[in-house]
Amino acid sequence: MVEQALTVLATRPAPRHVPPMKSPATAEKDRKIADQGPDFRHVKSWIFDLDNTLYRADNGIFAQIESRMTDYVTAFLKLPREQARIRQKDLYRQYGTTLNGLMREHECEPEDYLSFVHDIDLGDLGPDAALTAALENLPGRRFVFTNGCRDHAARILNRLRMAHLFDAVWDIRTMGFAPKPQTAAYDSVVTAGGVLPRESALFDDIARNLVPARAMGMTTIWLKTDAPWGNHGPLMDVSAGDIDHETENLTQFLQSIRI
Repeated sequence: MVEQALTVLATRPAPRHVPPMKSPATAEKDRKIADQGPDFRHVKSWIFDLDNTLYRADNGIFAQIESRMTDYVTAFLKLPREQARIRQKDLYRQYGTTLNGLMREHECEPEDYLSFVHDIDLGDLGPDAALTAALENLPGRRFVFTNGCRDHAARILNRLRMAHLFDAVWDIRTMGFAPKPQTAAYDSVVTAGGVLPRESALFDDIARNLVPARAMGMTTIWLKTDAPWGNHGPLMDVSAGDIDHETENLTQFLQSIRI
């Protein structure tokens, strides 16, 4: 009898998980969000910057990258470190990325640069369950669009356990080493992904990177941070019409939109 009972228990299907019922107040709040949130029902392609967008800008990762950039410029141009940092910032302001400036003015080898500056410690970066769930809920295709390297992007996405969420990573190579916010970068990735700008949304922490996207017809979302590089920067003017939405919390924003 005992063996028979154990057999029955072993073959009995596991009970189906039933989520707890929402309180009337919570249900009403969700209904209002569904009715009143920003309308993204036209979006079929969701395009996200990587650094300081899919992870918090205050976690120190990009600070490591910036320091490695200065190290590289110091060695490559044989400058004292403080002068190298000034030169690095000048190149960034003029060309969109330090790498693009080094390539244009000093014939820098891009693969060597990318390998060096992205050799950083990701030990403090971990999964974000809430953001992952919000991304999973988005209908259509999802892409990463970064001025960085696809190898760096792969490391970040693996640490976040988000790699499976994205259809492709568009990196600086995809753009032919012409970075955001150069118009050619956006033309390259639209062609590579076969996306329609009017059915696309771009999320970026650097305001000026949204300008060409909005001009193409994309819906633009600025992820505001305290980082100085995220504000309305040089290279091009940013007007109110270039940014459709602003948020300081990507997860909360994705949870609030109509899709």
